[in-house]
Amino acid sequence: MSAKSGNDAIVLVSGGLDSCVSTAWAANEGYRLRLLHVSYGQRTEQREAKAFTDIAAYYSVPPERQLAVSVEYLARIGGSSLTDPTIEVERADLERQGIPNSYVPFRNTHLLAIAASWAEVVGAQRIVIGAVHEDSSGYPDCTPAYYRAFNALLEVASARGPLIVETPLISLTKSQIVRLGRDLNAPLHVTWSCYSSTDVACGVCDSCALRLRGFQEAGVEDPIPYAIRPRYASTSKSSSSCSRGQP
Repeated sequence: MSAKSGNDAIVLVSGGLDSCVSTAWAANEGYRLRLLHVSYGQRTEQREAKAFTDIAAYYSVPPERQLAVSVEYLARIGGSSLTDPTIEVERADLERQGIPNSYVPFRNTHLLAIAASWAEVVGAQRIVIGAVHEDSSGYPDCTPAYYRAFNALLEVASARGPLIVETPLISLTKSQIVRLGRDLNAPLHVTWSCYSSTDVACGVCDSCALRLRGFQEAGVEDPIPYAIRPRYASTSKSSSSCSRGQP
């Protein structure tokens, strides 16, 4: 049994691939799961909420250990194609150098602040988030430097004992994340990653493209439905090995 067994961990669960695998990782590490889902007025809000509910059910997390909240003010602030219906979601460009318009300004800081508040109340010492830097859209709040800074903040801001954010996937490619999820028997079939559609994934937004390429490189069939399934060019960053990453 892991030395972490018996400790509560707040796991941020959007309902996507990365948050699902992070949940599987936390369960495998022996943490007692508390699952947090935050809606923010995004296009696929209801579909992501269903994925969260399905993941919680798969891991038999009781209602009292789940928290679903809304920060819809992020949609009112706008600035992202995920929250502003007048901004078209960009088609995937996996060679893009800039940040795509799907970036929700400072979103993860809002989410982590909620997780930290809940952790202080229930005595959890860990927050787990499925942030990915190696093989992602380049969001600034998904970088190792960001999480080092946030953990430094928690050192001085947490009033009730040590609290640390763990990012087990941050250095992994999508293909490694897919393999890790498969190895941990994560319920990848209930996840939802598409930025624009809620019934059948579009297959052409950044999130769909990164996910599809990850499954393709891992040699695993993506179990969710797509309107189209393009084959995306492999990246040299992909690796056949599957590291579990570092917190």
